[in-house]
Amino acid sequence: MKSLKLIGLALGASLALSTTALAQDISIAVAGPMTGGESAFGRQMKNGAEQFVADINAAGGVLGKKLALQVGDDACDPKQARSIAEKFASAKIPFVAGHFCSSSSIPASEAYADGNVLQITPASTNPLFTERKLWNVARVCGRDDQQGLVAADYIVKNYKGKNIAILNDKTTYGKGLADETKKALNKAGVTEKLFESYNKGDKDFNAIVSRLKRDNIDLVFVGGYHQESGLILRQMRDQGLKTVLMAGDALNDKEFASIAGPAAEGTLFTFGPDPRNKATAKAIVEKFKGKNIDPEGYTLYTYAAMQVWSQAAAKAKTTDPKKVMETIKAGEWDTVLGKLGFDAKGDIKVIDYVVYKWDAKGNYAEIHPKAS
Repeated sequence: MKSLKLIGLALGASLALSTTALAQDISIAVAGPMTGGESAFGRQMKNGAEQFVADINAAGGVLGKKLALQVGDDACDPKQARSIAEKFASAKIPFVAGHFCSSSSIPASEAYADGNVLQITPASTNPLFTERKLWNVARVCGRDDQQGLVAADYIVKNYKGKNIAILNDKTTYGKGLADETKKALNKAGVTEKLFESYNKGDKDFNAIVSRLKRDNIDLVFVGGYHQESGLILRQMRDQGLKTVLMAGDALNDKEFASIAGPAAEGTLFTFGPDPRNKATAKAIVEKFKGKNIDPEGYTLYTYAAMQVWSQAAAKAKTTDPKKVMETIKAGEWDTVLGKLGFDAKGDIKVIDYVVYKWDAKGNYAEIHPKAS
């Protein structure tokens, strides 16, 4: 009995020590659509966050402490996103890399601001995210008013005198990007023949495809996500349309090619220069490849968001969100995306969207430089 008691005391002591050690970790979070229609992008973000935490912990952590990663699933639902933000704020998590959909990032950012949480999104491009004078928001990607310019520049140079249509899915991201592209096209003297909306989650686009056919549309720009874009494309081909589909950064996942099938060939989308090809990302890309993970889309953007926060926390010698954000905006940071600096709003100072084209093998390549 005595030996059992001693074993119990020893186990209790070891549990107490492990609990103390865990309590000394710094909890940070990644939040995005881990389930639902955009879960492919949530998976990218989670991959990037997990790799960063593993790397930084192997290098000694932040301020002498290991990082512990929390994962929030918002399913790209605004209410769910705000609920997650309130949960992270109440847990006093100092930093969140997220969210993906602008319709999630914007309401979440308000809860984070109230709850003293610093938020860097790797993916939300709607201008409103950084236009509300919130102290706690930044992004490592560009904005729709920049992305729309590049899309319009390509369309004007390659489809002058052709019939253009613009579609959007009514979401904060999709409608915002469609509006910015329309604005840039109209300013360049191009008027679209059709401007139409659909609902995110729709599966049947035959009515819209019929209108595209009626108006002899040569190129349709879609402000929306990859699932609906893939279905629109397939249904266009089913009706015999050779219309080119162009969209924004939400087409940057191999799942789009799986949905569209052979129809994906020739489809265009805007995104930053492929971070996988940057010298600054070479070592990290090799680590992902060693795990049979393709760090496509927003994987490296999430990694970069966490690099910015960790370097700024180290420089500020604190994880206090307001002090870290002041430090972020005052400096430049070495990331897998290259050196990043931020303006007073929290937007990155260098923007370089380009146009990509999908090929028959389910891959894409850069074809058009940024707008001059």
